[in-house]
Amino acid sequence: MTSDMATAPVAVNERSMVDDLRACLRGQVMDRSHPEYDRARQVWNGVNDRHPTVIARCAGTADVVEAVRVARQRQPVVSIRGGGHQVAGSAVCDNGLVIDLSAMKGIHVDPVRRTVRAQGGVTWGELDRETQLFGLATPGGEVTTTGIAGFTLGGGMALTSRKFGLACDNLRSVEIVTADGAVRTASREQHRDLFWAVRGAGRGLGVVTSFEFDLHPLGPQVAQAQYVYPYEEAERIMRGWRELAPAMPESVTPQLILWSVPEDPEIPAELHGRKAVFVIGLFAGPADGADEALAPLGTLGTPLLDLSGPMPYLDVQSSVDEVFPHGGRYYMKSHGMHDLSDEAIASLLEWDATRPTPESLIAIRTLGGAVARVGPEESAFPHRSDVFNVSIDAGWQDPAMDDTAVGWARGLWDALRPHASGGVYINFSGLGDEADGLRHAVFGSSQARLADLRASYDPDGLFDTAARRP
Repeated sequence: MTSDMATAPVAVNERSMVDDLRACLRGQVMDRSHPEYDRARQVWNGVNDRHPTVIARCAGTADVVEAVRVARQRQPVVSIRGGGHQVAGSAVCDNGLVIDLSAMKGIHVDPVRRTVRAQGGVTWGELDRETQLFGLATPGGEVTTTGIAGFTLGGGMALTSRKFGLACDNLRSVEIVTADGAVRTASREQHRDLFWAVRGAGRGLGVVTSFEFDLHPLGPQVAQAQYVYPYEEAERIMRGWRELAPAMPESVTPQLILWSVPEDPEIPAELHGRKAVFVIGLFAGPADGADEALAPLGTLGTPLLDLSGPMPYLDVQSSVDEVFPHGGRYYMKSHGMHDLSDEAIASLLEWDATRPTPESLIAIRTLGGAVARVGPEESAFPHRSDVFNVSIDAGWQDPAMDDTAVGWARGLWDALRPHASGGVYINFSGLGDEADGLRHAVFGSSQARLADLRASYDPDGLFDTAARRP
């Protein structure tokens, strides 16, 4: 799963492309000889070890326009990097041009309008830090190093989604550089077709240089429930949870996770590494209603641990950062589910028994609420009718485990397929071009319209990495 292109010779046309970029960009341009090249090409998922010809680290939108112009002239494979956190690793390509937004970190919060505008290189940890100064938040990633760009463009399931919707549902507008080099603002009033598409279609429409989100009152302190149940009772707890979770108030977005207890100093050492069932919920409402809303999550059995209580929102959002470090090896795949049948639970537990590493997990997220109230034609995100999303998250450190870990996740995904809705969340759709092979499952009813839009805005396939891969 690694590339051997680190020492590949640079062709004359590649050198010309590098020279063109250096002549017109204010930001850094890094080819294979640049001292920062190796660091710049690395992304969160260590499985993705790619070697681009050149990395154009843009300083602003004008640099992005110039990079797109050079790409249009030179016709390399193109990838776009925001936070570099996507599991599939599409942020970096082999032997092509990376349009890198990671230095574009501008954030502006308007506490009166309850909005925030942030550039494409911002991560959720950085955005949350600014919005929490005003006790405001928008649905975001659960690991602080997750980029706002890829997360939002793919939909963006969050701990507050049943109350506030997906990340893409909270978009007011985006600034996007399309393949012709034009800078467009897409919103409900302007370029409405592009605005429809950026809400759930993922990559390949252009380079989104900034996002404007709605904000909601939440934090700095929030109420959260976290119960750790004994694994021996997993089947009974899962059956109880599947009935409880969709019926809970929309101010709670329940999760159930089959995992191993992490080595947290706040957890008794004798439990570290022990398999367990984690039941989690964050209350996205006024504090005086939290206890009543969250209490049912603690009634599914006798917990081994009750880690519930008030906590800074920033701490909730960063609570699993250490478990998913930069450079670790990851593979994630998902299924949408209309229900969680006894047969599906049995299949999950059968495969969980062979989970390859303690870092690996199976997460079941509850949808519905505000997610389901957005009409199926209002955005490109097609999975509005799913009640649950099951994410199979393999995590490991040793490259020798690659085949075992990925094989386990794929095997479980295949086994769960008969019980699923047929939809796959694009942000959890495997590695590389796997999402391209699952286009109908990923895009559903949006597929035809997206194809037309891509043909209209990018007729030469500049951003179609799959089509242009050498």
